[in-house]
Amino acid sequence: MFDLDALNAALAGTIFHGKLHHFGSINSTNTYALEQARKGAPQGSCYFSDEQTAGRGRSDHIWHSAAAQGLYLSVLIRPQVTVTQLTWLPLLAGLATHRAITEVTALTADLRWPNDILISDRKVAGILVEAQTDADTATAAVIGIGINVHQKNFPPEVSTPATSLDLETGRYNGRQELLLALLQSLQSELEVLGEPSVRDQSFARIPARIAAVSTWVQGRKVEVHGPQPCTGVTAGLDASGFLRVTTPEGQLTITTGGIRAA
Repeated sequence: MFDLDALNAALAGTIFHGKLHHFGSINSTNTYALEQARKGAPQGSCYFSDEQTAGRGRSDHIWHSAAAQGLYLSVLIRPQVTVTQLTWLPLLAGLATHRAITEVTALTADLRWPNDILISDRKVAGILVEAQTDADTATAAVIGIGINVHQKNFPPEVSTPATSLDLETGRYNGRQELLLALLQSLQSELEVLGEPSVRDQSFARIPARIAAVSTWVQGRKVEVHGPQPCTGVTAGLDASGFLRVTTPEGQLTITTGGIRAA
């Protein structure tokens, strides 16, 4: 169970204070958040549910959302960034999720570009960012985050080997503590969006910050899945946050898709 009063008190001074919306069950927190964005919901609105009946991941993948077993949430922001700058949002969310998991569990987590958190090469969390745009400006963006917390078993259709925080720590991990840590981390990461004068400088530091918590972006042999399929060795992120992969045919810049170990 979540204590909304305690969460709101701890979130005083953040964009999320007073904007928490909890559901017992919902089809998809991202779908609901996008609907609320179109209706004018304010920045910082946070929608989280004990269960999703139609949870979504990237590339139309299903996110298994067992009742009361994980943390399933979507936050609405109104970033007023260019469409090209939206690339940074999944990476900022990844850094926030990585930090929250590390703080709450003391586990060594790994960030797999662009949107997965792994522990011992097993997926424990995923991120889905969806945006509404007007011309070249992102007027609203929804950051969806799913974290496996209590799960002991996973359905066979899960494409990537999965794990949960309880399995990895061997103990019970409270969802309330994790949610609070995650929202506080998101608050810290998203502050760069409100400071146009230093935004570009902050974005420029993200590739190095990703490299510090990821074994996937440099020197890792991978298979790239998606519109730019290839096999090669990762060669870092470029200035836009895209992944460079060195293949036998030359170096490619991967702008979308996912990677797996080759």
